[in-house]
Amino acid sequence: MNIIEKYYSKYPEEKVTKWFKQICVAEAISWFFLFTAMVWIRVEPEDIFAIIYISTVGSLHGLFFTLYLIFLPAIRKIFSWDDEESIFALMGAFFPFATIFVEKKLLRKNRETEENQ
Repeated sequence: MNIIEKYYSKYPEEKVTKWFKQICVAEAISWFFLFTAMVWIRVEPEDIFAIIYISTVGSLHGLFFTLYLIFLPAIRKIFSWDDEESIFALMGAFFPFATIFVEKKLLRKNRETEENQ
């Protein structure tokens, strides 16, 4: 964890939070396109465009999925998440469109508690 803390300490917390929100939305959007790619490849398995599409979309989704997982430790530290919230956010990466829910619920909840203090 020390490596992660050193890396993210170079950036303001607001910037890291903004990046995480954008990654959450991009990951959810990439899920949608991955579903369309899976349907297309199922309907036309020999179509070269379907193969190219699923390869491209799958790679992009993998990128956003990985970025989401890389940013989670920094976001946990910024918002002082307990273990339950961290596991919830981690599990959100594995379910379709759950990163939008993580972005809306957990980040908003933590902002409200910071404003009240």
